[in-house]
Amino acid sequence: MPYMIPTYVRPSPVFHKGQGCHLWDVENRRYLDFTAGIAVNALGHCDPGVTNVIAQQASTLVHSSNLYHNPWTGALSRLLVETTISSGAMQTAARAFVCNSGTEANEAAIKFARKVGSQMSPPPSSSSSSSKPITSTADTPASPKHEIVSFHSSFHGRTMGALSATPNPKYQQPFAPMLPGFRYGKYNDADAAALDALITDATAAVLVEPIQGEGGVHVATPAFLTALRRRCNTVGALLMYDEIQSGLSRTGALWAHAPVNGIPAEAQPDVLTTAKALGNGFPVGAVLVSERVSEALATGDHGTTFGGNPLACRVAHYVLGRLAEEKLQKEVLEKGHLFQTHLAKLQEQYPEVVREVRGRGLMLGLQLTQDPTPVVNACRERGLLVITAGKDTLRFVPPLVISAKEVEEGMYILNESMKVVFGR
Repeated sequence: MPYMIPTYVRPSPVFHKGQGCHLWDVENRRYLDFTAGIAVNALGHCDPGVTNVIAQQASTLVHSSNLYHNPWTGALSRLLVETTISSGAMQTAARAFVCNSGTEANEAAIKFARKVGSQMSPPPSSSSSSSKPITSTADTPASPKHEIVSFHSSFHGRTMGALSATPNPKYQQPFAPMLPGFRYGKYNDADAAALDALITDATAAVLVEPIQGEGGVHVATPAFLTALRRRCNTVGALLMYDEIQSGLSRTGALWAHAPVNGIPAEAQPDVLTTAKALGNGFPVGAVLVSERVSEALATGDHGTTFGGNPLACRVAHYVLGRLAEEKLQKEVLEKGHLFQTHLAKLQEQYPEVVREVRGRGLMLGLQLTQDPTPVVNACRERGLLVITAGKDTLRFVPPLVISAKEVEEGMYILNESMKVVFGR
C-alpha cells in the first residue's frame, strides 16, 4: 500500500468480508478470528442488529456537533451510568463524557484529574508586576498536585498524554521527551512503603488497568487495587481505571473491577475509561466520572468535534444493552473456562515452551518461553487469527458470541500449529 504511512507491519491477507467469528480474504479464504479486531468486535463481525442500527441512524442524523442536543448522547450517558451501578461496579459513577476512541478517553481522564488536582492545590500565582508573556508550558505555573502515576507494562494509548502514561521505550523513545509530571510504578506491587514513595501529595491521579492487555494479559490482584485505593484516599488523589480492553463483559462481568471478579467494593475508582467493544467496530469511547470529578469541570474545560455524535451514540447504546445481558456474560464465563481447559492442556504438552496461562473470561494469555510470532504465523496459515501481547505472550480476545464448537476448532488449529513450530 504505497500511499499509506507504514505505521503497521501487516501480513499478506487482505480481508474484505466478515460474519460472526469469521473473516474472509479477497481470495475467499475463511479465517476463524480469535482477535475480534483487538477486543473490539465483541458481538462478532457484521452483527445484524448493529448493522440495522447504523443504517437507520445514518439515514436520520449522523452529526450535528456538541453545540446542540441530540437524543442519543444523553441516552448513552445515562445507560452507561445506570448499567455500571447496577452491575455492582463503580458505585460513584454519575456522569459521562463521550469521545471517539480509547486514547481520547484516557486523555480526557488525565485532563480531568489535573483539573481536580488544581482545585485541591491551586498553582502559585504569577507575579502581578511581571509583564513577561507566557510563551511555553515551562512558563505556566503548575499545580503542586499534578502528577499522574501509571505502571510498567501498561498501555494507555498513543496520543501524547496517554503515551506519557505508557512507560514502554518502544512507544515512547521516538517521540521523546514525554509530557512532564508522569511517574511509573511496578504493577501488582502492594508494598506500603513502595506505594507511599510512588503516590504522594503531588499525585493528582493513579491510572491503572485492572487487566493489562497489550502488556501481556496481567491481572491486577485485589490486594494491589485495594492498596492503590487506600493510598489515593490518603493523599486525595483520584483512582482511574482503564477498562478499554478489559471492560464491557469481556471478563464475564460488565467491568473487570466488579465485585463478582473478587475486587472489593472498597477498591472502586473515581474515573473509568472505555472504548473498543463499545461500538463493536464503530469508533466511540467514553469516560465515566464521579460527581466529585464532574463538579470540578466547567463549560469549555474539554470538548470534541465528533465525539458524542448521534450515530456513534445510538450504536453504542445498542451494543451496551446487548453486552450487559446476563445470558451473554454467563456464556462468556463458560467459553472462557473451555479456553482455559485447552490452554492448560497445551501447558502440559509443552512444559518447556508454555510458561503460564493468565487472564479472565475471554481475555486470556498464553505466555511462552520464546517469541510467539512463529505460532501466530502458523495459525494464520491454517486459518486461525491470533495476536500477541508483550514480548512473549499469545493473546486470545475472540468475539464474546463465539460458540463452543468454534473454540474447539480454534484450539485444534492452535495445537497443530504448535506441533509444527515446536517439532512435536
